[in-house]
Amino acid sequence: MSKEEFELDCSLRTDLGKGASRRLRRLNEAIPAVLYGGEQEPVSLTIAHKDIAKAIENEAFFSHIITLNIDSKKEQAVIKDLQRHPAKPFILHADFQRVRMDRELHVKVPIHFINEEKCKGVKLGGGSILKTLNEIEVACLPDKLPEYIEVDMEELDLGQSIHLSDITLPEGVTSVALSHGEDSDLSVAIVQAPRGGGEDEDTEGDAPAEGDAPAEDSDDS
Repeated sequence: MSKEEFELDCSLRTDLGKGASRRLRRLNEAIPAVLYGGEQEPVSLTIAHKDIAKAIENEAFFSHIITLNIDSKKEQAVIKDLQRHPAKPFILHADFQRVRMDRELHVKVPIHFINEEKCKGVKLGGGSILKTLNEIEVACLPDKLPEYIEVDMEELDLGQSIHLSDITLPEGVTSVALSHGEDSDLSVAIVQAPRGGGEDEDTEGDAPAEGDAPAEDSDDS
């Protein structure tokens, strides 16, 4: 788990509804949010847009325990959903889930692919890497939560792929998908063969140009 810390200042929100949320975004440059989970009731919150916009610039924010400063109270949480404007760089709403250090949580963790330039299928076979997943949902206690999962591509040859079951997760961390059975062993990345090939080009290079006579015929005149 990363030692980086994330904190957001929040305030309780009592003015609820779609109209209130629109006013909040327009007039106060803030967004509505909800904190839920645990044995407590959900709480409606307000967060300054600039604060959460800055926080999400760091990828680790999405796989990290976040401290929500709600007035004079602190709550530990993870972000579960972030709604963005479909056409503008605005955040519309955020959902947070409470965290208890003695209870397992499910969090989507980003994948970091390493040694792509050294991949056998790319370096020697001229292939390309197709990434089919960019994050993995893991289950773990909060103090075991990884910031990211590394996937090493170096030994993959043309046509080979990496699945969830091929990834070594940190101690105390398991794949949520794999807990559902072998049918959920999703592909993470595959090395694709290059399209086309060089054989046709080599054949064309060896053939005489149109209209040229073979060399041995030219000496008989």
